[in-house]
Amino acid sequence: MPEDRTGPQDARIVEAAVSQLVIANRILAREDIIDDFGHVSLRHPLRPDRYFLSRSRSPEVVTRGDIMEFTLEGELIGDDPRRPYSERHIHGAIYKDRPEVNAVTHHHARSVIPFTMLDIPMRPIFHMAAVIGNGVKIWESQDEFGDTNMLVDSMEMGHSLARTLGQDRAVLMRGHGAVCVGESLPAVIMISAGLRDNAELMQQTLALGKVTCLTPGEIEKTSAMLLGEMPLARAWDYWVARAGYAGL
Repeated sequence: MPEDRTGPQDARIVEAAVSQLVIANRILAREDIIDDFGHVSLRHPLRPDRYFLSRSRSPEVVTRGDIMEFTLEGELIGDDPRRPYSERHIHGAIYKDRPEVNAVTHHHARSVIPFTMLDIPMRPIFHMAAVIGNGVKIWESQDEFGDTNMLVDSMEMGHSLARTLGQDRAVLMRGHGAVCVGESLPAVIMISAGLRDNAELMQQTLALGKVTCLTPGEIEKTSAMLLGEMPLARAWDYWVARAGYAGL
């Protein structure tokens, strides 16, 4: 369980953040973005040197009691004996390297996987996918680590992945999946959904003919609009309702 805060106002802030993280787990599962082995995290709202992440459990069944608190090195705060995600180092390394990032997803959306292994650039082809940015690079674990179990289970691997991500909003992982980052949980869900949908539409379009991508200017202006307060609030309400939390 996350560490308690001393003041009542601090406790309310932390509780609200943890509750939102639980709902985000359910949303990502409901939207077929995160499967039984993906995960989503949230930077601590009061301690930027820590983050919240569920114990090792399918996101579709994550509850308040499953949320753990970690340092950016992936060290558990407290003495919870339950097993954490072995790939928590994805989250800690990105939070260390990207101070403006407050939420991270790692997922295996099936429509995305082919683009981790093809020489076809992943760029937005419709306006709702502009949030993924002008291009999504592919991280190749073989370059630094050779044959592995393909899990990012060390800080060294996490920082390697973060370097390929750079200042982008998403990065693909060859033969594995993707990581998306955002300034908030609604933002990172919007980016994760945009990546999934763009991959689906690219496959459908490639079967018909040549793909036409959005221009850099269209991507910049559209993503700024979609990641604004009103569109994110509207999308969040929609996702929450679909996940079964409407009216709670």
